[in-house]
Amino acid sequence: LVVLLLSLLGLAAAGKLLVVPVDGSHWLSMREVLDMLGQRGHEVVVVAPEVTMHIKPSKNFVMKKYSVPYTQEDLKKEFQAFFHFSFEQGSFLERFIKAYQGIKRITTFGISSCGHLLQNKELMRYLEESKFDAVLTDPVILYPVILCGAILAKHLSLPAVYFLRGLPCGLDFVATQCPRPPSYVPRGFTQLTDRMTFLQRVKNLLHDIPDIFLCDFAFQPYSKLASEFLQQDVTVLDLLRQASVWLLRLEFVLEYPRPLMPNIIPIGGVNCAHK
Repeated sequence: LVVLLLSLLGLAAAGKLLVVPVDGSHWLSMREVLDMLGQRGHEVVVVAPEVTMHIKPSKNFVMKKYSVPYTQEDLKKEFQAFFHFSFEQGSFLERFIKAYQGIKRITTFGISSCGHLLQNKELMRYLEESKFDAVLTDPVILYPVILCGAILAKHLSLPAVYFLRGLPCGLDFVATQCPRPPSYVPRGFTQLTDRMTFLQRVKNLLHDIPDIFLCDFAFQPYSKLASEFLQQDVTVLDLLRQASVWLLRLEFVLEYPRPLMPNIIPIGGVNCAHK
């Protein structure tokens, strides 16, 4: 009986993982993890669009691609336009307008890519029949593909593992019910530290107001897409809250301290080269 149990334990050591990644630097971090999982005997299946910047096949995982209605040049142009404003100087209002315009363009891009994935009947049939153990995805909301991993996890009734740097508008805090007091957690673009005067705390709090407007605008199309595909009313927060584990690429040596919930695991070291 002991020998039988040990043999079954050996069979259970490896799992089958569905991966829905995000292109760019996000993929470069995730690829290190996938290569290691593949080397340890896990079956890893990566679903990605045919047109990508960095997502390439590997001997350590299976790649499943789907067609998209844009070219390599279109993708490169959109990424450059979206990130260009991050390096420009200007007032908060100027940066806010540029962020709004960039989000509007990239949202259209992302919805198109995600829609083509969900409408690919042959690929969806394969995913439904493959009996995965979990979904690993980067739920970034301002990229092509983005929330498709979360939508697929809900559709396939699979545990979701999120691998990410963070979410705009503090949605990672909201989804995990994690405290985010403006008294010491600086908001994006404020250039504040975790030690603020009273007036700086007020400024920090006021920065949440335009974030709410931006996020409502950016996320509504994804809520509509998910609701139509899943045939039930679903919000972006509903999709984010289903995560079993949040793997945050944070390193508190370099970043401001923040509260963490029990299912949030900082993995900042994954960005570093291995010696």
